[in-house]
Amino acid sequence: MEDSSPVVDIAAEVELLRRIGQGDRNCFAQLYDRFSSAIVSAAYQILNNHQAAEDVLQEVFLQVWEKAALYDPARGKPLTWAITLTRNKAIDRLRATQRRGRLQDTLERESGTSDQFDTRDSYDAVDLKEKGKLVGEALGKLVPEQRVALELAFYSGMTQSEIAEHLKEPLGTVKARIRRGMLRLKSLLDSELR
Repeated sequence: MEDSSPVVDIAAEVELLRRIGQGDRNCFAQLYDRFSSAIVSAAYQILNNHQAAEDVLQEVFLQVWEKAALYDPARGKPLTWAITLTRNKAIDRLRATQRRGRLQDTLERESGTSDQFDTRDSYDAVDLKEKGKLVGEALGKLVPEQRVALELAFYSGMTQSEIAEHLKEPLGTVKARIRRGMLRLKSLLDSELR
């Protein structure tokens, strides 16, 4: 019996990455066709959410496009490299989702809105909307550097490292801005809700 599994041509994949690093869109499409199902599968195993896995696929291929020229064949096979990028992106997304949940919990506790949504009557729903407005206003009172860092962390789901890279700032600076921003936000909410 013949083996019906596809032959993986690693040299061809290395060449595709080299040409992608030079801006070859056709090679990019070919690599996408080769790797996309494995990447979605790897992301899904971590996230257990098909839409999130599809989002990670797009993020990974954006990263492949941007970093293909940095790929070093001596450090591993192209698919291994792509799966490593996928695992990192999926774990970052999972952590960001968990952080957003913790921030929401913290803001609800700090503003006294931790009641269950399904037990609220219309008065409570209006109260929640007002408190949400207060949170938005409090964010607007932060210095721009703190507000941007917090919004990127909690609304865009970026890690502190990704924020530092995005803002082209040192990681320590970003961490300090987020910490100070959270403390200032808590102080503003405490004074508004008294």
